[in-house]
Amino acid sequence: MCFSAEASLTAAAALIPAGVIGVHRAYRTNPSYLAFAALPVLFGLQQLFEGFVWTAGSLRNDAWIERFSLAYMFFSWLAWPVWVPLMTYFMEPCKRRYIYLFFAILGGMVGAMQYFPYFAHDGWLVTTFLPHAIAYQGTVLFDFIMQRELTYAVYLFVIIAPLATSSDRNAQIFGLLISVVVVVVFLFFRYAYISVFCFGGALASVYILHVIFAQPPAQPVEAHSARW
Repeated sequence: MCFSAEASLTAAAALIPAGVIGVHRAYRTNPSYLAFAALPVLFGLQQLFEGFVWTAGSLRNDAWIERFSLAYMFFSWLAWPVWVPLMTYFMEPCKRRYIYLFFAILGGMVGAMQYFPYFAHDGWLVTTFLPHAIAYQGTVLFDFIMQRELTYAVYLFVIIAPLATSSDRNAQIFGLLISVVVVVVFLFFRYAYISVFCFGGALASVYILHVIFAQPPAQPVEAHSARW
């Protein structure tokens, strides 16, 4: 199957250890890339939780479906719109980096307003199992003031804009890959856009591992400490 427990758990098993090794390498070669290198680990953890959602669904355990879905959506709503601008902040030269803190704050506000109401309102997060994907649907807070499409437009802007405007070529390329994922999801996978978008992001994070392992191995940590 294209998307299944096996697919999610396999992605997690590959990304988490490779990402941990990548973080260690980034620390030794280019500490400004530490947050960038950690992204595959976060994607791997999210895929791990989705694998647990699949497993709980096969067991028809509604309580565990809800818990693991909430863990999965933490990454979707909060981790990505905060982490991506912050990692871009650390990758940028000092003179222009602070604009990305604005993106991180905006992402945190948008994400928190969508995520935390799940804990106060039963039924706001609905997990539906499809033949080859999971649809995470329901109600989000901004539904009461604007169209859902506008909410996702703001969400994607907070993630993609920092990458697209970065002076770092690797950040730009990763932003392009994420943009391709968005187009593919929009054209073919609207019925399970959250799940497929995050799985596509996990696949795109393989590029990050390529970048990290291609870094020259002999740069001292002290040479980069001023950028952190």
